[in-house]
Amino acid sequence: MKSVAATTYMTADEFLALPEDWRGRRWQLIDGEIVMNEPTRLHGHAQKVILFALESWIREADGRGAVCFPLDVRLDARNVYGPDVAWYRAGRDPELGDQPPYPMPDIAVEVRSPSSWRRDVTVKKPNYELHGAGELWVLDTTTHVVIVHRRSVAGAPTYDVIAELHPEDALTSPLLPGFELRVAEIFEG
Repeated sequence: MKSVAATTYMTADEFLALPEDWRGRRWQLIDGEIVMNEPTRLHGHAQKVILFALESWIREADGRGAVCFPLDVRLDARNVYGPDVAWYRAGRDPELGDQPPYPMPDIAVEVRSPSSWRRDVTVKKPNYELHGAGELWVLDTTTHVVIVHRRSVAGAPTYDVIAELHPEDALTSPLLPGFELRVAEIFEG
């Protein structure tokens, strides 16, 4: 994915007031800078596989929440992220007619590309942690590894469990009883 940083700083309110991009490009506000993300095919594929797997799991039983493609999630006055995939537990999911900004998801998924890895790990991860995302899944398109950051108990102040999952492993979560996805499927074409 290619990222382009703007040279002008702005607030979250200013960012959220911008009109939608007519070409459908995704923008995020990271530490006051507008960052445009142009996903590669592998990035989009990994994003689609996660979304489809979560949607399939949700449809298997009532009360499993909702999964969404990128939504504007306001973290603070200088950050509005658009996680590549967002899962909300039942009762926390935004209504279809709701307008941005949206609440912090219970699971945020970031698909990491060579151009975005530094921000995903050094800037976004601590912000997701600080602002209450229950889990952060970072899908690394270069190494084909999924790094899972989670709290050992609900309400823990930090991600105190980190798992590095390889293609032969299965992605699961205590927040998603019965959900399982082979990591290899995320990166297979």
